[in-house]
Amino acid sequence: MNSENNGSGTPVYPDYHDLLKLAQAKMPYGKYAGRYLVDLPESYVVWFSRKGFPSGELGDMLRTVYEIKMNGLEHLFEDLKGF
Repeated sequence: MNSENNGSGTPVYPDYHDLLKLAQAKMPYGKYAGRYLVDLPESYVVWFSRKGFPSGELGDMLRTVYEIKMNGLEHLFEDLKGF
């Protein structure tokens, strides 16, 4: 997900396909296996941010979920989860 604007002051919008993929992604393991990543408890995502996100695509998605939750943007995914 490209959120860098390289200091140009121009807003950068995430790719719709990336948003849809993130909205449909589910936690593959652990206590919250099967739960949508965007529905993970904030405390769990914060725990990952402190302990370290997994490598690869899952880690990238969890990092993005962390930013979404920290900025109160969960509502953006309400209509996309079951799409």
